[in-house]
Amino acid sequence: MKISIVAFALVASAMTGIAHAEVHATSTQPQVGKTRAEVKRELIQAQKNGQIAALANLYRGS
Repeated sequence: MKISIVAFALVASAMTGIAHAEVHATSTQPQVGKTRAEVKRELIQAQKNGQIAALANLYRGS
């Protein structure tokens, strides 16, 4: 009886360690950011077509 309890405790503790193991996700694509010029171009375009004003109005609330 005690042997089965000890065996169960060992198996349970081993499974707990497996369940909490860290898994590191690896990205298959390299991280590529935008250049400062690209961001500036997008900002100017958003200002011209009214997206910035619409967002300001949305976040200002009623």
